[in-house]
Amino acid sequence: MTTNYLWTPPAVQSLPVRGSEQRLPIHRLFFVGRNYHAHAVEMGRPVDKSVERPFYFTKAPSTLVESGATVAYPPETSNYHFEMELVVAIGKPGFRIAAEQAHEYIYGYACGLDMTRRDLQLVARDKGRPWDLGKDVEQSSVASEIVPMPGVVIDRGAIALSVNGQFKQQSNVDKLIWDIREIIADLSLFYHLQPGDLIYTGTPEGVGAVLPGDRIAGSVEGVGSVALTVGAAE
Repeated sequence: MTTNYLWTPPAVQSLPVRGSEQRLPIHRLFFVGRNYHAHAVEMGRPVDKSVERPFYFTKAPSTLVESGATVAYPPETSNYHFEMELVVAIGKPGFRIAAEQAHEYIYGYACGLDMTRRDLQLVARDKGRPWDLGKDVEQSSVASEIVPMPGVVIDRGAIALSVNGQFKQQSNVDKLIWDIREIIADLSLFYHLQPGDLIYTGTPEGVGAVLPGDRIAGSVEGVGSVALTVGAAE
C-alpha cells in the first residue's frame, strides 16, 4: 500500500561510494567536540583526558552536502568558520561496543568539513545554551565520497586544509585525543549505532573565518580530499 503524504517527503541523504555505483544512505551525523589538544587550546577550553570523556553534538542529515558544492554564506553570522575532519562511516549496528572490537563496525571513511557560525556558537557556549544555531546550519556538513575500508582503523595520516591555496590547518590524525576505537566505543554507550551513521572525529588547530568567494580544499592522507566554495550571502 502506498502512503499518501500531504507533500512529497525529502529524499534520503546519501553519499557516493568509491568504486561502486551504489550510494551510502545517511542515517545520523555525529560530531566529536574538541578532539585535538591544540584546537581545544585555541578555543580556550583545554582538555584533560585523564578526567574527561568525549562530548558530542549532532546535526540534521539534511545539512549534508557533497564535496565540490557551492553553498551560500549563511544568514545571521559574520564569523563563518571551517573545520577539517576525518569522517568514519559505520557499517553495521552496534551497542556498547568494546574498543578492541570497534574496527568491526567501520565501513569506511570520508573527508569532511564542519562549517560553523562561530560567533553564534560562542555566545551559546558562554551562556550555557545549546549550540544548534552555531552548528546545525543548513549546508554546513560537507563530505567527500565514502572510501570503503571495512575493519580498518586509521590511527595516523596527515590532515590539512587550505583556503584560496593558503594552508590554514596542518596536523596528523595521530594527534586525536580520543582515537577512533575510543570514539566508537564511547558513543555506542549512548546510542545504538546504525549503518549510515557518520562520525566527524574532530578538527585540528588553525580554524578560521571564510568570506563569500573563498575556495576551501581539505585532505586526509590515505582517504582523499574535500572541496567547498562559499557563495554569496543570502
